[in-house]
Amino acid sequence: MDQQDWLAQRFEEHRARLRAVAYRMLGSLSEADDAVQETWLRLSRIDADEVENLGGWLTTVTARVCLNMLRSRRTRHEEPFGPHVPEPIIDPVAGVDPEHEALLADSVGLALLVVLEMLAPAERLAFVLHDMFAVPFDEIAPIVDRSPEAARQLASRARRRVQGHAPVGDADPQQQREVVEAFLAAAREGNFDALVAVLDPNVVLRADSGPGLPAATLEVRGAAEVAARALTYARLQLFNRPVLVNGLLGVIAYRDGRPFSVGAITVRGGRIVEMDILADPERLSRLDLTAVEQ
Repeated sequence: MDQQDWLAQRFEEHRARLRAVAYRMLGSLSEADDAVQETWLRLSRIDADEVENLGGWLTTVTARVCLNMLRSRRTRHEEPFGPHVPEPIIDPVAGVDPEHEALLADSVGLALLVVLEMLAPAERLAFVLHDMFAVPFDEIAPIVDRSPEAARQLASRARRRVQGHAPVGDADPQQQREVVEAFLAAAREGNFDALVAVLDPNVVLRADSGPGLPAATLEVRGAAEVAARALTYARLQLFNRPVLVNGLLGVIAYRDGRPFSVGAITVRGGRIVEMDILADPERLSRLDLTAVEQ
């Protein structure tokens, strides 16, 4: 085995972790794969014998690449009109694809990724690396050009926002399914009171319909308001298919045989506390739904 083959083999041993880091940083599988590929290109250009800790080096480089990508988004003013729902990881209700398991470890639900989208790039990096991957602050500090204490403060600010805005759902899949099915049935029947009953009083609905549609890209709070919105969508006569969205029960809605939206639903205490809906036609067209449509 020559040096390049050996290096490629070592890199593959770390690929799953690097992809998980990049997905949490970028909220996009395609961009995460681009970041991982860029990390490989940088590795292939150096003398790997000089790297004492290859895993740490790869994580650091991937984080730097992701940080640059996040900052580039802001430089190009790629800010959404309203809520931005990251790219979901979709699996059949029968179970999560083994390739997705590393991406979804630590309960990386869509609700959490939505909150991470609201963080400044340096805050997001500090939180992801430290809180999700146990990277010490003295290793994070050089990436964000701060002192270790300043890096700690970045992570702390991010943590407060996450804890205040990203609800943790119930882990019981059967309860999730019962609540989601009750919600869909009430919407089909046009039963406003039944909808309100299955929604938490402080439920949050976020819908991301993509650029150019500010009226449809919204954030709605409160059971009555979300129930009213659900009844409006029910009139479209959508076909709903239960799926796993980032490991939790969700729904793909179809209209005229084509995906209309993907919804992640967070259930806690027997009620829906958050709904994050991606309805951007362009982004939906890029999702691989083969596994759930068979």
